[in-house]
Amino acid sequence: MTLLLRWLARRSLRLLHALGALLGWLVWAAAPGYRRRLAANAAAAGVSAAARRAAVAEAGRMSLEMPRLWLRPAGEPIADPVHWQGTELVEAALAAGRGLVFLTPHMGSFELCAQAYAERFGARQPVTVLYRPSRNAWLRRLEETARARPHLATAPATLAGVRQLLRALRRGQTVGLLPDQVPPEGMGVWAPFFGRDAYTMTLAARLVRHSGAALYAIWGERLARGAGYRVHVLPMPVPLADAAALPADEAAAQRLDAAAINRSMELLIAACPSQYLWGYHRYKSPRRPEAA
Repeated sequence: MTLLLRWLARRSLRLLHALGALLGWLVWAAAPGYRRRLAANAAAAGVSAAARRAAVAEAGRMSLEMPRLWLRPAGEPIADPVHWQGTELVEAALAAGRGLVFLTPHMGSFELCAQAYAERFGARQPVTVLYRPSRNAWLRRLEETARARPHLATAPATLAGVRQLLRALRRGQTVGLLPDQVPPEGMGVWAPFFGRDAYTMTLAARLVRHSGAALYAIWGERLARGAGYRVHVLPMPVPLADAAALPADEAAAQRLDAAAINRSMELLIAACPSQYLWGYHRYKSPRRPEAA
């Protein structure tokens, strides 16, 4: 498997995306549970049939671009063009000396975002990203080594990882999270997401409120025909409420924050629904904490 991934890592992005589109459709055809979930999630969000079909191919492209991002030498720059939109927001946050929290859904090339930020801004303000370690030991080792980049650290989705994120923000650094990832039981609240209640992490809003960090949305658009990527940085479409406006009840306040973040992610996804992972099991019940 490692040899295959290394072979893929040396292929052009255009070829990987072409093969990935085929892979996406093969998985769709072979996995009825995935097929039903993708169709149900996309339909509930009002996604057109054309965008739904495009999302099948885009999921495969995401899978095959991973080796190219993960397996290049650590000090080597990203091999494909990366265009930025919204760098003035990042520059303003860095100039103010504030910590910075980036939120991105499972959309486009979310693996690229952290690497692109570290490459462009990391020397001035390093980034730490939260990730859920794979249950597969071989894949877990690959993730840990492949994601280690200059000015880029990773934090597992554990209590120790949360402390690592807080320390980074207190040092005025940057952190990144996927807020549509289902957290363990007790680490989230139920909040609407495309018309259905989804178990949603409370960590993102708590990090911002405890640290005073700036909060922005980010996503990495996959450009057509292997032309590279466009990284979009933008204000949260639905800002978090002022602390003074929050309910006194902590659980109610957390639900309000989670609903605002989910709504922001909905608006982000609506801008390019074909690049969202509609097959992700967003509405599953949370796993028990001891399994986290």
